[in-house]
Amino acid sequence: MKKAVLFDLDDTLLWDARSVQEAFRATCDYAAEKTGVDPVALEEAVRGEARAIYEAFEAFPFTKMIGINPFEGLWARFAEGQQQEFRQLEQFVPSYRKSAWTKGLAALGVNDEQLGAELGEMFPAERRKRPLVYEETFEVLKKLQGSYKLLLLTNGSPDLQREKLTGVPELAPYFDHIIISGEFGRGKPDVTIFQHALEKLELPAEACVMVGDKLTTDILGANTAGIDSVWINREGVNRNDDIIPTYTIKSLNELFAIIEA
Repeated sequence: MKKAVLFDLDDTLLWDARSVQEAFRATCDYAAEKTGVDPVALEEAVRGEARAIYEAFEAFPFTKMIGINPFEGLWARFAEGQQQEFRQLEQFVPSYRKSAWTKGLAALGVNDEQLGAELGEMFPAERRKRPLVYEETFEVLKKLQGSYKLLLLTNGSPDLQREKLTGVPELAPYFDHIIISGEFGRGKPDVTIFQHALEKLELPAEACVMVGDKLTTDILGANTAGIDSVWINREGVNRNDDIIPTYTIKSLNELFAIIEA
């Protein structure tokens, strides 16, 4: 029987992908009303431009190591964090947001820098309106609390991850410990952040399980640290790599059969 459960945050407990999708939809629909562009095509164009700009930024290797994706850059402030790269990000993101949306519009034949700037500020506001949580999240955490130690292990910028938790204030109190990669200095799948989590829990690896949605971070890191890994695969995605989770589930409710065995 396990004694502790480590949880990822985004797209494991919080439905971040849907929050981002809905924010894009609202922003792109507004742009469509203004210009007549296809909102679906605009979202695709902006996502592509955002990735290209983000990956060319000098601090991109740091963001990849910490685990900050391009679309978090479209609404994060990066006002916290001790590393110099967070200050670079803080200065970078205002122009990044404007450029991504302006270039996305231009890709569809609309050259309007002012509208690009407006959309660049609208998207963060729309994202902040949508702190979405999976239906089973609180039911599962409530059942686990008191019987198991609970630790939240999340990649990302300190202020952004805390803002996500503040948007769902009932979530953080369930956890004995919360570890954010941007505070620790290394992100999943680096084995050191998992070892740090075990030290916080004061438990050996075999007494814990790690639950997460990303094979390349949550599952790979847990496997490397000797922690049983539970891949939450709600969409029924087929694995196409050599990262093999200890268990695979489609709902967090399936977790109890694993940890009680």
